[in-house]
Amino acid sequence: MTRSVDINQPTNHAMSALEWAMLLALTGLWGVSFFFNGVAVKELPTFTVVVSRIALAAVILYALSRAMGHKIPHSRQLWTAFFAMGLLNNVLPFSLIVWGQSHIGSGLASILNATTPLFTVVIAHWFTPDERMTPGRLAGVIFGLAGVAVMIGSDALGILGMAVLAQCACLGAAISYGFAGVYGRRFRAMGLTPLTTATGQVVASSVILVPVMMFVDQPWTLPMPSFAAISALCAVAILSTVLAYILYFRILATAGATNLLLVTFLMPVCAIVLGVLFLDEILLLKHLAGMALIGLGLIAIDGRPWRHLRAVKEGPV
Repeated sequence: MTRSVDINQPTNHAMSALEWAMLLALTGLWGVSFFFNGVAVKELPTFTVVVSRIALAAVILYALSRAMGHKIPHSRQLWTAFFAMGLLNNVLPFSLIVWGQSHIGSGLASILNATTPLFTVVIAHWFTPDERMTPGRLAGVIFGLAGVAVMIGSDALGILGMAVLAQCACLGAAISYGFAGVYGRRFRAMGLTPLTTATGQVVASSVILVPVMMFVDQPWTLPMPSFAAISALCAVAILSTVLAYILYFRILATAGATNLLLVTFLMPVCAIVLGVLFLDEILLLKHLAGMALIGLGLIAIDGRPWRHLRAVKEGPV
């Protein structure tokens, strides 16, 4: 699942073999989260799935922070930022994606989630002084939105069925991640370690969502979930949240934000393969065509292929 990227992070050197290995591992961990969600939502309601993931991750990250000697400050300003970041980066997108996966396949949800950088560049243009829209980025946004239109298709012009609403929910999650990417830039100035930031936001997210789950889902009235559903919840919390956050911030610190965007290119492949093999999902031709257009948009935003071609054309100086 695509997370917020600190767009103030400097750009970026060629990655080492270790960094590539971590990037591929992160791709798998976030890609497989859609599969785990797909297993869990067959038996459990939205907020129960999301809270199980976030609360368990919060406990593990907090224990890890204490074990490593990272103390979370208690200032009101900092916790206000944690709650805002948790809302944008966890509460809203996780809830929208999990609800969306109750009505559409995990592969399609992952493709729509891959639009996060498209929305991020638009949001950053309007809300930051140093991330302006360029012709390449504008072309990327146009290609990406065209891909979304192709995937949703003419269904959106008729009655708003659950499938269309579910796809819109996944797009809403991508927009929320975009705002989180811009908002999260402030944590660098606060002098916090990446682990402290991750811990603070998942703890704040748990505080927000636990009362919502208790009121809406009333989990004590639900039947006991199967071993498969419980295993999926534990896996999405430990693998796709705790371990993924650790890798995410490690890559961000050593390889930079631009290299980290490669996750967005690769993550849907993992989710699609798992969905087709284990959840009997089927992707239509329009979904593949939309994914191709979104991929072109991400390539235009990233810009590295064009820079490489220009360097080859110009030759050595």
